[in-house]
Amino acid sequence: MKKGKGMRFVGDSRISADKTSTVPKDYSEYPGRTEAFWPNFLLKEWLVGSVFLVGFLCATIAAPAPLEGVADPTTAGYIPLPDWYFLFLYELLKYDFASGPYILFGILILPGLAFGALLLAPFLDNGPGRRPPNRPIAVGMMLLALASVFWLTYESASKVDWKEKAEANKPIPPSDLVIDTDDPGYAVYESSCIGCHGDSLEGGAAGPSLIGIEETPEEISKIAVEGIGDMPPGMFTGTDEELEQLVEFIMSVNEEAAE
Repeated sequence: MKKGKGMRFVGDSRISADKTSTVPKDYSEYPGRTEAFWPNFLLKEWLVGSVFLVGFLCATIAAPAPLEGVADPTTAGYIPLPDWYFLFLYELLKYDFASGPYILFGILILPGLAFGALLLAPFLDNGPGRRPPNRPIAVGMMLLALASVFWLTYESASKVDWKEKAEANKPIPPSDLVIDTDDPGYAVYESSCIGCHGDSLEGGAAGPSLIGIEETPEEISKIAVEGIGDMPPGMFTGTDEELEQLVEFIMSVNEEAAE
């Protein structure tokens, strides 16, 4: 018996006599809150997130991230760079106030202040209006954060020649070639070339691969003595006979690779 409602009979005591409506409530009487969070608002968020995800996947397919060679701790000329989404922090640590004796300020305090500001933004500006003029604190903090990230990322990326960096450190696929270490030319190669071009002529960060080259034996001899590009002259200091053995060894490996 409920006051003012009369008597209600329920066949099963486990079934509630009061039914709740599945229709979202009408929030039009509350300014700034004109729709239910579930499912109206959440469905819009999911839709926007799905569109962004599809666009991001299309961008990664159209311009995939370049792969580099296997990391070599003995290469002193290689300059490592973080992924693009950390470039702004990488650039920030180049400034005097965030590096050297102030490194903790750059890696802890500044990012901590930025992250804390984002956490406090909803509490500092909790008005009912959603228009940017009605939320000056939150909008201002967000614009400042976006401008800082975009500018620092641009400054860091503009100083790197990405094509040259990718060309100088290409990934070398695993090879099934068996290098004949008993060849007299291999001993010459080991003493003069192995540090830059790798154990199996696969190349490295300091020198390109010597497999699949198109140079003639005469051109290889000239390059070994006079150098080319980033390779300085005088790298080979052996005799003429050793130079001939070296060229024959490189050509034999290429002939085997072509087969």
